[in-house]
Amino acid sequence: MDDFLAARSQMALSLGFHIIYACIGMVMPFFMAVSHYKWLRTGNDVYKDLTKAWSKGVAIFFATGAVSGTVLSFELGLLWPEFMKHAGPIFGMPFSLEGTAFFIEAIALGFFLYGWQKLNRWFHWFTGLVVGMSGLASGILVVAANAWMNSPAGFDFVNGKYLNIDPMAAMFNRAWFSQALHMTLAAFASTGFAVAGVHALMLLRNRERVFHAKAFRIAAVFGCVAAMLQPLSGDISAKDVAQRQPAKLAAMEALYKTERRAPLIIGGIPDDKTERVNAKLEIPGLLSFMAHGDWNAEVKGLDQFPANDRPPVAITHYAFQVMVGIGTLLMAVSVLYFIALIRKKSWLERGWFLKLFVFAIPLGYIALEAGWVVTEVGRQPWIIYNVMRTSEAVTPMPGIAWSFYIFSAIYLSLSLIVIFLLYRQIKMVPVLYSSNPDLNKTT
Repeated sequence: MDDFLAARSQMALSLGFHIIYACIGMVMPFFMAVSHYKWLRTGNDVYKDLTKAWSKGVAIFFATGAVSGTVLSFELGLLWPEFMKHAGPIFGMPFSLEGTAFFIEAIALGFFLYGWQKLNRWFHWFTGLVVGMSGLASGILVVAANAWMNSPAGFDFVNGKYLNIDPMAAMFNRAWFSQALHMTLAAFASTGFAVAGVHALMLLRNRERVFHAKAFRIAAVFGCVAAMLQPLSGDISAKDVAQRQPAKLAAMEALYKTERRAPLIIGGIPDDKTERVNAKLEIPGLLSFMAHGDWNAEVKGLDQFPANDRPPVAITHYAFQVMVGIGTLLMAVSVLYFIALIRKKSWLERGWFLKLFVFAIPLGYIALEAGWVVTEVGRQPWIIYNVMRTSEAVTPMPGIAWSFYIFSAIYLSLSLIVIFLLYRQIKMVPVLYSSNPDLNKTT
């Protein structure tokens, strides 16, 4: 493995792991806050036990997210020094603010974990809410930095020099809102379905049914609402990408030729040699409408860009298809859930219905990873779009390949530890009210 490929692979590996830890860490505190609020309002101790159980999960993912995030910050400097040399002063503000949000999150989590029976009840609840709000702010700030790479702003690039730097303009670039919205909804959808799926599995196994039924409902509502809203944010993102990064849109849809009334391609196998897409399903004009709001609008194809400026078509297209396909599936499950919640409550106890959520446990995170592949691979060959190439930003330091292997082992070990801790946490959930005759009923 050459140094360039090793550096890119290590960064991809680190981001791939961190994004899951970060998304769970920024979403689960909201589940925890809802269950805590319900306990304060109703006095039902099931919600108190649920809050405590979820808070342990929040602590686990806060720790792993902090470790993996710290590694990423070091990797930016060590693997991409030329990039950070120029980009650091421009987009450093969101990273600095993210560090502040992280410290607030850490302090609030400490108050929450150790504040039981020591703090005012509502202040204690508020500290848990702050954990979620600061975690969400951290995620949005990091996405703003990534959005800057896709939509550079806040500087003038003159004769190879970065002049007239404006950090605020860089942070609030044209891409930050669409990316932050899409990423936030993806985090809630993936984590909501994963958590709901775990509790659905416990219900199928007939474990502490009152506890898991209430947990399932809270997580499922969050996940399903986010999944239903995600297509709207996807539409905003598609129109934004069509304006800013037409080469990325062309790669996402494997559109080799510029067309009017461009079709939306479902599935398909791109062939770069013949510049055709085989085994595809086309919906005429839909891509033009989605990108520009006009069924007959022209959509730029890859033929408008030099060969060395084109993103890898196959990887980008397949990742986009996976993301959209899973998103559509989760939206369908969400529709069924709301039908069950409003009209068909008996479905909530049916095995087939619960198995849908169990099946969906990994799907949200697969879509999440696929979305990041679209974002990052679709930007290539640029690390700063149309300004700096990825090949120009990598460190010349030898031996990066060994670093990749070492970090692969570290992340694998970290993941196994997290799985073990979560498994133990689920097993430690107490049998609630064993003398309660309603224990084996879903309420």
